Parts: sequence; structure tokens; C-alpha cells
Amino acid sequence: MKTIRNLILLVLVAAAAACGGPRPASTVGTTPDVERRVDQLLAKMTLSEKIGQMNQISAGGDPANYAEAVRGGQIGSILNEVDPVRLNEFQRIAVEESRLGIPLLVGRDVIHGFHTVFPIPLGIAATFDPALAEEGARIAALEATAQGIRWTFSPMLDIARDPRWGRMAEGSGEDTWLDARMGEALVRGYQGTQWDTTAMAACVKHFVGYGAAEGGRDYNSTFLSERQLRNVYLPPFEAGIKAGALTLMTSFNDNDGVPSTANRFILKDILRDEWGFDGLVVTDWNSMGEMISHGYGADRKEVAQEAIEAGVDMDMMTYGYISHLEEMVRAGVVKESAIDAAVRNILRVKVLLGLFEHPYVAAAAAAAVQYAPAHLDAARRTAEESAVLLKNDGVLPLDPARVRTILVTGPMADAPHDQLGTWAFDGQKEHTVTPLAALRERFPGRVTYVPGLTYSRQKRDRFDEVVAAARKADVVLVFLGEEAILSGEAHSLADLNLKGSQSELLAALKSAGKPVVATVMAGRPLTIERDLPNCGALLYAFHPGTMGGPALANLIFGDVAPSGKTPVTFLRTVGQVPMYYSHNMTGRPYRGETLLDDIEAEAGQTSLGNTSYYLDYGAYPLFPFGYGLSYTSFAYSDLALDNASYAQDGVIRASCTLTNTGAREGTEVVQVYVRDLVGSLTRPVKELKHFERVTLQAGESRRLEMEIPVSDLAFWGLDGTKKVEPGDFQLWIAGDSNSGEALSFSVR
Repeated sequence: MKTIRNLILLVLVAAAAACGGPRPASTVGTTPDVERRVDQLLAKMTLSEKIGQMNQISAGGDPANYAEAVRGGQIGSILNEVDPVRLNEFQRIAVEESRLGIPLLVGRDVIHGFHTVFPIPLGIAATFDPALAEEGARIAALEATAQGIRWTFSPMLDIARDPRWGRMAEGSGEDTWLDARMGEALVRGYQGTQWDTTAMAACVKHFVGYGAAEGGRDYNSTFLSERQLRNVYLPPFEAGIKAGALTLMTSFNDNDGVPSTANRFILKDILRDEWGFDGLVVTDWNSMGEMISHGYGADRKEVAQEAIEAGVDMDMMTYGYISHLEEMVRAGVVKESAIDAAVRNILRVKVLLGLFEHPYVAAAAAAAVQYAPAHLDAARRTAEESAVLLKNDGVLPLDPARVRTILVTGPMADAPHDQLGTWAFDGQKEHTVTPLAALRERFPGRVTYVPGLTYSRQKRDRFDEVVAAARKADVVLVFLGEEAILSGEAHSLADLNLKGSQSELLAALKSAGKPVVATVMAGRPLTIERDLPNCGALLYAFHPGTMGGPALANLIFGDVAPSGKTPVTFLRTVGQVPMYYSHNMTGRPYRGETLLDDIEAEAGQTSLGNTSYYLDYGAYPLFPFGYGLSYTSFAYSDLALDNASYAQDGVIRASCTLTNTGAREGTEVVQVYVRDLVGSLTRPVKELKHFERVTLQAGESRRLEMEIPVSDLAFWGLDGTKKVEPGDFQLWIAGDSNSGEALSFSVR
């Protein structure tokens, strides 16, 4: 029988279709036909078969090891098998030998590319280019689905403001607005514009607050209030759900004492009831079982009950559901209606993906899709846009005609595996083009390679050989950073300086007296202040992936100009954690040469006094959020708003003239920030509300007009509701979060 909820859903869907109205209430885009198929299949299933659909296992190897469980309908999804021949055999057993012929949903961590590896997600965020992010996700889906992968555990939408946390690499950084826009784009890219065999179900994760792990230590507890969750951490997930994400993953952490996998408030009250999510909720790997370690349950049986009652549909690698749910239903401890609701969500995803019609892949043709020229081209372009120029004393771009001898050095110059970064399970290092390889191909006979350090953590006392080579070269290109294993899950760091003797290598190269161009490849923003004086230019490339080498060569020699912007604040020292641009003002804000000058001048405060800052490191980071240089310069002028006051249902139209004041073409990321001056709660000093990439020729000016719905200024206030509060606001149009002149307006 259909539940009341589905009857209501069917009525709404039918009514919308009849009148050509808005999108159905379903977040995943189901239809009456899909719901009929799901309900008809569910009605045929035994309790054991239902629970089997809720069981996800990590396979790999010989399908015969799991054949009996698949044949008996005891596995609904498998992970970590990428061989299309073996996957087809898994599906054959499920479809042709199980009683009901329900296909398996095959999942894989396809995080920033499948075989063609793109920059890590933090690097993709540095592009401030959602369209490019969407293109990369679509390519990842094309390559992965060709081998039978129909579910990826991406995008990660955790806000991360502590670079000690290794999984910062896997997300879009510190800002809620940027994270939401990138998340939407990735969901669209993975799933495509229509349900076909190249659609790969997206999984927004980790729900929720995981990026705020105490001390930056992975898996640690978080202590986020409901207001913090709603104003900072939940909006990207809501955006991903509204973009149509088919699935969602719970997180490892407990927040305020409640593990995510048993948190009914976030999983039922918010996700299901407020947002109407009708996709599939899966645990993270054994996060159900880890509730025992949390001390939230005594055994697998108890935590399985907690998870199903919280609304978790599928168990990843705990075996809690498959081992205990049937006996709990028989005993009346768990209602079978809860099982039905979970299985309905699982079957709905399988139907939408077309797995019943197309369970198999053309194994012989799978290889032809991988590393297609168009895929490699997109990976190169993304790596170019993701690199952030943090320093340039006029050294870059290099003129190929004037550089006859090039010294290439550093542990990341020829590190094909580490260049791919974390979470690149299917990237193949033999296909990686390193900077050394790209430069040798481009400048045959002109490149000298002396590693200096063979890996990033290596320690050395002397660098005589590489310094001698530097003295003979016209320019020194040194590639520094961190190995892939130093970032990602379970790879938190307390020290964010360059590891090993890399800083000493850079200082030694500086002593040779030749121009030094440093490139840092890393999975997080490292504390590089001590390294800046020892190079004439510094490019920061969050692990750039398969085509990182050609991309960096093109940037260094001026084929393209850097346009990346920092998606996270760069600290001077790790002791500044947490430091992020959208902090609250505090009662005693620091007074100096910052974006707050106007605010402080209005208050008549001009001296340092007793304010919020560090005695040894001051109040500011090394580089602010949204920062990045180019090979040209940009000027903002004639900033204006179309009105001084706006209704709550209105649209703010902000404009400025952007001028390329340099001698080269360049791309600027224009950013719009807003501050709510007085609220029912203390409000951030700035919040990003709009950005766009603008390319201008040398000397070109363009009038830009940007629209910000007033509704985007809404927040969850003191009364527990989300709304725009009337009052006075400020707005900045600038090239980073620490620049620009404020415009004033009000909302009535």
C-alpha cells in the first residue's frame, strides 16, 4: 500500500504536470510512474529482501566471494570494484539469479576525477568557476559510468576553517556561499541533465558540521549551535539537495554529543521534513558501528536501531542492519514501516538511474572513454584557473626567448603520484604529466634537473649540488609542497610549515643570485610566510592533478595569466587557527589598515588600545580569502547601487566599472560582499554574496551590473526563523575580501 506521504506526492506531481506548474515537490525529480514501480516492487519483497537492499558492502576481487549473498538479495550496493567485467558479473547474478532481479547500485569515491584527475576540490574552488567545476564532474561521470560506477561520494560540502584538518582538501574551503555554488555545479555535473547511463548519483556529504572537528583532528567532536548549523554549515547541503542530489551521507562526528548517524534533528526534522529530501541517506564507512566507540550505543544491534529510527536508509560496512533489523522487526522493536520507507528511497534511486533497464556496461569499450583528449584539455584548463599567484616581484611571466638554461628542482617537480593529491584512487601516475616532463617537452636541451630533495619530508644539511646548478642557470623553478599522503582523511597536521628541508632548499637557491620562481603543490594552505622572501614569485597550486605540469608551465611562461583566488584564508602561523574572513566584529575590534577602517572611524576609535589581536602576530592573516594576483592589474571605479533602500522582496543591483590597467589580457574574479550592520544576533563583518569571472584585454574597461536578491541577506535570527531583518547594510565590490570601498543601503 502507498503511504499517505506518497499519495500526497502523487497528487502534487500530477497537478503540476497537468498545469505546467513548478517542479514537483520531490527533490530528486521522481514521477508517478517511478513511484508506481517502486511501490509494486516493494509489495513483492520479503522482509529479508528489504533489509538486504539496505546493506552496502565493499567488494573487490572475485564476484564468487559475494555471489550467494547477491543471489539471495542480501546486498543492495557494493563499493570498490572498478573492473567492468567483474561488475557485469555482479549485476548478472543480481538481475538474472536473484528472486526479484533488483540491480546493484555500485559506488566509488570519485572525488575529483576518475582516471583523468582534476585538481583537488579545494583547487577547483580556487577557480571561482562553477561552470568549469560542472564540466569536470561531468567528465568524471563519463569515465566512471563507462566502467559501471553509478554512485559517487561527492561533493563534500563541509565548511572547513581549520587547515590542520586534512580533509579541507576535499571541499571548497571556508565560505558558505562559494561552497554552495560549487556544490550545485558538481551535483549537476555528476548527474547530468537527464537520466541516462552516464548519470552518476551525487552524494552530498558529510551531514553535518564535520569540518569543524575540534582541534582540526579528523573524526573529532564538534560543538556547533543550531544557529551556527543553520547560518554557516547547512546552506551548502540545502543547495545541493535543491540541485537534485540523489543521495546524502552522514558524518563521523558527534555534534554536541549526538553522532550524526543517529541525529534525528538533522536527518528527520531538517533534511526530510523541512527540505523534503526523498533521496537515499547512507552512513559513512562504519559510522553506525563507530557510535559504539562514541559511547552512544552498547552494541551493533543498539546502534542499528538508533540509525533506522533517525532515518538512515543504508548501512555502509557495519553489517548492523543485515545482522539485526529482521529480529528487531519480528520483536516489535522496529516498525516495518520504517524499513519500507528506507527501501523505497533506495529503489527510487535505482529506478531513476535506469539500472533496471541498463544494469550492464560495455566492458570492451570502457577503456576508450578514459583520458580522452577533451578530458585532458579540461583538466589542464582547470589546473590553470585553480593556481593562485601569491607573490610576483616582476619575475613572471618568463620570456622563453630570454631564458636559455632552466634549473628545475624540488621534491614536487617530478612526483607523478603526489601531484594527483588525495582521493585519487583511480588516477594512474603513468598518465600524470609533471612539471619536469612538461618543461622538458617544451624546452628540449634547455632544462637541467637536480631534485635537491627527492620527497617533501626529506631532511638535508647541504645543497651544494643544486646551488651550483642554480648559478649556471638563467632561472630556477623550484617545486615544493606536500606529498598526497599528508592531506585527506585521517591526515591532520599540527605543523603547517613546509616539511623536511624544503624551506632550507629555497633559501639556498636564493643565495645563488638567480631569479627563483617557487610553486607550492599542497592539499591545504600552508604557512609560507617565512618562504616568501626567498623567491621572486610564488604560485600556489592545490594538488593540480593529471595535467598539472602543462598547466604550470603555461602559467610560468605566460601562455595564460593566473586567475585563481584563495578559497580559504592563508595564515601566518598555525597559532592563528581559526581565522576566517567572515568572523564577527567582537566588542573590541582591531583598528588598523583594513576593511574595517570606515566602521572604526565612524565610531571615533583610532588607537590600538585593548583589542582583539595577537601580541606576536597581530590581527591579520598572510593572505585573505578571495586573494590572487595576475600578470596585469585591475581597477574598480564608479561603484554604485541602483537604490538607497530596498524592499524585502526586491533585488539589489550593484554596478562598477572594471578596468584592466596593465599591459596584458587578464581575468579578474569580481566579488561582492555584504555586511548587516545591526541584527538580532551579532553578524559577520562580511559575507560573500556574488562572484563572477571577467576577462578584459589590456586597457579595456567594462561596466558590470550584478544582481543580489534581498532574500539572500536572510539569516536565522534570535527568534529561530530565517528572514531578512530590516536595517542598514554595507556592500563591497572588490577583488578580495579585504579590499574595496563600502556602499551603504538599507532594507525596509
